[in-house]
This record gives sequence, C-alpha cells and structure tokens, in this order.
Amino acid sequence: MLAITHLQKSYPTPQGLLPVLAGVDLQLPQGQSLALMGESGSGKSTLLHLVAGLDQADSGRIEVNGQALERLNEGQLAAWRRHGVGLIFQQFNLISSLNVADNLAFQARLAGRLDPAWQAELAERLGLAGLLARYPEQLSGGQQQRVALGRALAPRPPLLLADEPTGNLDERTSAQVLDLLLHLQAETGCSLLMVTHSPAIAARLQRQVVLQAGRVKAD
Repeated sequence: MLAITHLQKSYPTPQGLLPVLAGVDLQLPQGQSLALMGESGSGKSTLLHLVAGLDQADSGRIEVNGQALERLNEGQLAAWRRHGVGLIFQQFNLISSLNVADNLAFQARLAGRLDPAWQAELAERLGLAGLLARYPEQLSGGQQQRVALGRALAPRPPLLLADEPTGNLDERTSAQVLDLLLHLQAETGCSLLMVTHSPAIAARLQRQVVLQAGRVKAD
C-alpha cells in the first residue's frame, strides 16, 4: 500500500545542509499498522510530513497504491491530502469556530465523501454523540483528540498518519483513545503509520520500526 524507497531529506541551516533522512526504505501493506520510533531529531515527523504530501523529499520515492507522490503537482498533492490520507496530530488542530459535528464532518466534506450515517456511527463509537453542539474549547483533551480521530476517519481514507496522537493525554485517556484508534483502523481496513516515542504504544501495533540518524535501524 505504502512503499518508501531511498528517501532523503535535508534542511538548510546557517552551518550548511542538515541531513534528516539519509536513505529510508520502508513498506506498509494494506490494512496493517506500523509504529515509527526514534529519538528526537531522528526524522520521524519529517517522514510523516513527506508521506502526507506536506513537504517534498530531496530524492527517493514515496508510492501509495502505485502512485508516486513526487510526480504530482501542487493541485494533485492537495487532492491526495483530501482523498488519500487521514491526518491525526498531537495538537488536535480542531477548528475553534466549528462545533464538534462540523469538525467531524470537515475532512469528509472537503473530500466529497460526507456520509451522515457513518459520521453518526463514529460520533457514537467515539463517545461524542452527546457533545455535537459543543465547541473545542468546551471539551477535554481526550474529547478533542477523539474528535480529531473521527475527523480523520470520516472520509474512510486508505492511509491514516498519526503523529504522537496521544502525546498530550494522561495515561488512562491515552489508552482509551489508542483502543478506539486501533479498533476503527482494523474495522475500516485502512493502513496506519504512527509516530510514537512510547514502546508500550508501539507494541500495540503490528510492526515497529526505529529511525536512527535518518535511517531505518530495525524492522
């Protein structure tokens, strides 16, 4: 489903180019979950942003269902982000001016895939059915992260990318959100690539990969 080949990425600094990814090779089959681990600065979030089409690699290839992202123009990449991928971030990134119902529907509307029945099911499964009229500022951190999870899953994307999705939650809430995420990921059949620093969370996913100095250390 996802194939990454010889991926390299550097960023300019006053001291010169700083290599972040130095030739990453990685594969994620359809429907599987993979945890991406590594120390701060190892390139985890950079890799996720490249797969999401939010940044461009210096060299190498990212293929999703046989489609090479480096061959897409800006308009095609924007379409890919709308239709091909669901994004979950540590900071939730909810739209403060929209209530829970509209935040849940936001990505699905952009993708032209709004399914009211599926959205209602997601709201129920995520414990949000009684909170649809509230705004993000009226929610706890765990509730906000469940809204972010539902927003990403509402369009039924084939690929789900999660960057430390429980990093801002306490241990109990983190476990609840992770349970929901993995259950819904398995049920919908999407592939999941998750960045995490937690060995306990990584162990819940089907595979684990460690990035070290911009390369895959172990798989």
